[in-house]
Amino acid sequence: MKEINHRKPLLHEMQVAKIMGISPAWLQRKRWEGSGPPYVKYGRAVRYEPDALDAWIQAHRVSPEGGVA
Repeated sequence: MKEINHRKPLLHEMQVAKIMGISPAWLQRKRWEGSGPPYVKYGRAVRYEPDALDAWIQAHRVSPEGGVA
């Protein structure tokens, strides 16, 4: 029996930039600094897992009171 893969497709840098409303250069700079969203790299290809990206965004959420939510 063939196993079905339910994993969400990986996102390209341009897709992530559009989702987050930032430039691809911001993502590139954050990768270089080691402080951006987690990514997967194989060869020269850089991809982002949707669930990891969502978790990273949630971890950087700031509440209206000024604290990290």
